[in-house]
Amino acid sequence: MQEKLEIILELLEQREFPKLGALLKEMNPADVAELFEELPREKMALVFRLLPKELAADSFAYMEPDEQTVLVQAFSDKELHDVVNELYVDDAVDMIEEMPASLVKRILRHTDDETRRLINQILNYPKDSAGSIMTMEYVDLKRNMTVEQAFDRIRAIGVEKETVYTCYVTDSRRKLKGIVTVKDLLLAPKTEVIRDIMETNIIYVSTQTDKEEVAGLFGKYDFLAVPVVDNEERLVGIVTVDDAIDVIQEEATEDIEMMAAITPTDRPYMKTGVFATWKKRIPWLLLLMISATFTGSIITSFEDALAASVVLTGFIPMLMDTGGNAGGQASVSIIRGLSLGEIEFRDVGRIIWKEGRVALLCGLTLAAANFVKLLLLDRVSMAVAAVVCSTLVLTVLVAKVVGCTLPILAKRIGFDPAVMASPFITTIVDALSLLIYFQIACAVLHIG
Repeated sequence: MQEKLEIILELLEQREFPKLGALLKEMNPADVAELFEELPREKMALVFRLLPKELAADSFAYMEPDEQTVLVQAFSDKELHDVVNELYVDDAVDMIEEMPASLVKRILRHTDDETRRLINQILNYPKDSAGSIMTMEYVDLKRNMTVEQAFDRIRAIGVEKETVYTCYVTDSRRKLKGIVTVKDLLLAPKTEVIRDIMETNIIYVSTQTDKEEVAGLFGKYDFLAVPVVDNEERLVGIVTVDDAIDVIQEEATEDIEMMAAITPTDRPYMKTGVFATWKKRIPWLLLLMISATFTGSIITSFEDALAASVVLTGFIPMLMDTGGNAGGQASVSIIRGLSLGEIEFRDVGRIIWKEGRVALLCGLTLAAANFVKLLLLDRVSMAVAAVVCSTLVLTVLVAKVVGCTLPILAKRIGFDPAVMASPFITTIVDALSLLIYFQIACAVLHIG
């Protein structure tokens, strides 16, 4: 891509517009959109005008909001009308949601009445719902149509639809009655009636269904599209696989950021400013720093015990780190299971039982290895080695139980489980591991 960018910039500099247009014409829309991320802003409108009409609209749909904003500001009223009306409605909605209010008004003002109505309808749905990501451009058929009549309709309206492979059979009130694929139609006689070949066992979602749940259906059933119905089971749109992939990527990015104690953002890293990045990170860092003061308070309260046996101090970082790592392992596994729908709240008992046994095995293995190290390398007394190793076993056990239960409880009360990931759990486990350590040390070594 870098090599092609250099060629395009050179052609721009030399004003070889016919050659540049021919080069762009051969590119994929997604690649054209990526190219615009690297173009100087003052050159974007010029290059965009060299694109064929259909390629221009397809490429515009793939672009990031920043590039779309630059182009909309540069468009004439006619160009804006042509581009927006070439977009699929869901792509137009995605663009409008990222635009400043002043530009949104201009866009809607230069949009066809029907397109404007559909855009406003989608914008009224909750942000995280199926209605907000669906497209209303689908192929609908009637039950009494023959295969030949169905193909005639597909040819007549299909060019403006987002997908023609899956067709939806509705009645006079737009209620969803069945689904038929183009493969079904191709393999059936031309005189066959749709009602005899359509699939009536339909999996569909409502406009209010959470979009993450909708995206999960694509992975479970290998769908290319999922129908969306309103409260009266009337077909109002479809969610296509490309939109489902976008949702999956967004949710995965959001979970990763939350698991790293960062407030989620929908902007790419390289396009997020320093101040914006600071705002996303500092609240969590402040919260974790304040919560970590509990750890300091515990150490302070056991100053006499540490003074009586200074050697104990050297093993605090190892115990805390091991506990945090063990809790992090458990929490990430549970969070992933929750996001995939593999784990429910009713499974909490089985999960604790499983993680408890895993913790025991891990703790004993770590304690055995550490016991040998303490005696041979650190040359501590048998009593100190026993304190450290027994603490290690209990710390791993507590960490894994905390790590597996907190995400499930968070999900139960309506929070995102990803919040209860490594940084948060590590802070809790650090405090608990110190309490266990000092209590065992006081009991075994008779200090404090």
